[in-house]
Amino acid sequence: MKIVTWNINGIRTFKNGIKKILDSFDADIICVQETKVTRDLLDEKTAIVDGYNSYFSFSRGRSGYSGVATYCKDTATPFLAEEGLTGLLANQGEAVGCYGDQFELSSEELLALDNEGRAFITQHHFIGKDGPQKLTVINVYCPRADPDKPERKQYKLQFYQLLQCRAEAILSSGSHVIVLGDVNTSHRPIDHCDPDDVDNFEDNPGRKWLNHFLFGTAEKTENGNTEDELADISQKSASGGKFVDSFRHFHPKRSNAFTCWSTLTGARQTNYGTRIDYIFADHCLVKSALIGVDIMPEVEGSDHCPVWAQLSCTLQSSPKCPPLCTRHMPEFTGRQQKLSRFFVKVSEKERFSKVSEESLPGSQDSGEIRENLNPVVQGNSVSKKRPMCREKDANVHKAKRSNQMKTESNAKGSLLAFFKPKQTPSIPSSGNLSPKKTKSSQDSSGSESDVRSCPSDVQMETNLSLVTEMETENQDEVEGESTSIVKSKDCKKGPCTGFWKAVLHGPPQPPLCKSHNEPCVLRTVKKAGPNLGRQFFVCARPQGHASNPQARCNFFAWVDKGK
Repeated sequence: MKIVTWNINGIRTFKNGIKKILDSFDADIICVQETKVTRDLLDEKTAIVDGYNSYFSFSRGRSGYSGVATYCKDTATPFLAEEGLTGLLANQGEAVGCYGDQFELSSEELLALDNEGRAFITQHHFIGKDGPQKLTVINVYCPRADPDKPERKQYKLQFYQLLQCRAEAILSSGSHVIVLGDVNTSHRPIDHCDPDDVDNFEDNPGRKWLNHFLFGTAEKTENGNTEDELADISQKSASGGKFVDSFRHFHPKRSNAFTCWSTLTGARQTNYGTRIDYIFADHCLVKSALIGVDIMPEVEGSDHCPVWAQLSCTLQSSPKCPPLCTRHMPEFTGRQQKLSRFFVKVSEKERFSKVSEESLPGSQDSGEIRENLNPVVQGNSVSKKRPMCREKDANVHKAKRSNQMKTESNAKGSLLAFFKPKQTPSIPSSGNLSPKKTKSSQDSSGSESDVRSCPSDVQMETNLSLVTEMETENQDEVEGESTSIVKSKDCKKGPCTGFWKAVLHGPPQPPLCKSHNEPCVLRTVKKAGPNLGRQFFVCARPQGHASNPQARCNFFAWVDKGK
C-alpha cells in the first residue's frame, strides 16, 4: 500500500490533467490540501476521476480558501467517510465515530474549527501480518498562526488539541491511524532552513504540541547528547505521545529535507525552506507495516512538494462508496432535482414578522405590505388601483413614442441639407452674387427667367455644381487654417511632454548590488506600519542561507521619495 500527501496550493494545479497527475504517483490513497475550492465551483472533471473515488471538505466561510480532498483508487475504496473532526458535520450511522473528550471547547468553537474545511477522515480495511485490520486516514490542513492576528494563534492551538483528541480516540477503538497533511509547524531545528533566525524556536507553542503528540521525541540531556543517540533512554523519557514522525523514523539525521518554500523570494532554487508536511502513524503501525517514507522535491506545481509512505499491507475495497463520495452529489449523479429542494418552509407569521422587521420602503403603507405578502386574498381597493396606474403609464408611454416618431419623420431632409456653403457676412441679393464670383457662377446665375424656365432636373444639377465649386474654395481655406493649427499644436507639444515627464516619472533606475554587481529588484512594503507603501531595492537573486554565494546578498536601499 502506498499513500501520498501534497499541499497543492489550489486545485488549479490539476488543470493540465488530474488523472495523469494522480496516476503518476502510483498510490492507493492521495490526500491533497489547500484546494481553495467551494462546492459551487467544483467541476465534474475534478470531482469524478476515472479509476478513483474522491471526498472533499469545503470552506463554509470564505470562497477560494482552505479545503482538503482525498482521492482513493477504486481498489482502495473506504468503508466509512466523514468530514471534519468534531462530528457536528457527520450523519449518524455513516460516520467514523470516536470523538473523545471535547468538553474543553464550546459548541461555537467546535463549529468554527470545522467551518474552514480543514479535515476529512476515511476508514479502510486491510490485511496485515496479524490478519484483517482497520486503518483510519485523517487528512488535515492545519491553520497558520498569523502574527498580525492573535486570535488565529489560539485557533491553531485549538485545532491541534482537537486533532490529537480525535486521533487518539480512534486509535483507542482498535483502528490504526495515519495523520497526514500540512501541519504548518517545523518540528526541530533540522527541519528549518535557518532556525537561528527564528525567535524562541524551542518555545513555539506548535513545537511544544508536537513534542507532546509524537512518540519518543528527542530532548537534550545534561551531557549535551540527544535522546535519538541514546536509543534505550529515548523510549523511557518520551513525552508519552502515540504517533511517530515517519520521515524522521527512516531519516533521523538528513538535513535540508524541506517540503515548503517561499515563491515570492524564489527560495526553492536555493532549497531555503521548511519541513511542515508530515505523515504521522501510530507507533504499532510503524513497527509492523511501514516500509519507507520520503519527500518528492522534484515534483513542481506548488510551493509544497509531495510526501509518500509505503506499507507492507494490502487494502480491501468496499463494495460501495460511502455517501460523502462526490459520485453521490446530486450535481454529478445526472438525476433531476426538485425545485422544492432549494426552498425552506416558513410559516405565515414568520414571513410577516420578518418583513416588518426589515421594513419595506417608506412609500409603502401597511395595506401595500399585506398585498405584497398575500395578493390573492387582499382584493381591496389597493389591488384595484394598480392596473389603472399601469394603464396610465402605458398611455403616457404611447404618447411619448408617437411624438418621438413625428420628430424623427420631420427631421428627415433633402440631400442638399448635407452640402451647406460657408456662411459669409455679405449675403447676395436675389440674382446678384458678390464681386469675387467666378465666371462659371455668373453663367450659372443668368437671368431669373432663364432659371425658372429650366426643368426641375436641370435646376438640381445646376445647384449641385454651384455648391461643389463653393465647397472646393472653402476646403482650400480650411486646409490652410488646419495647417496653421497643427503647427501651433506641434509647438505646444514639446513643453507639455516635458512637463508630464517631470510629473509622471517612471520607476527609478535600479542600483547594482555590492556582492554580485547585478541590477537589483524593486519591492514595496505591504506590512502594516510606518513604512507601509514605501519602496526599496534588494538583490535580485533567490533567497538562501548567508553561507551560499549563489543566494541573495544583504544589499538593501530605500527609494527616495523625490526620485
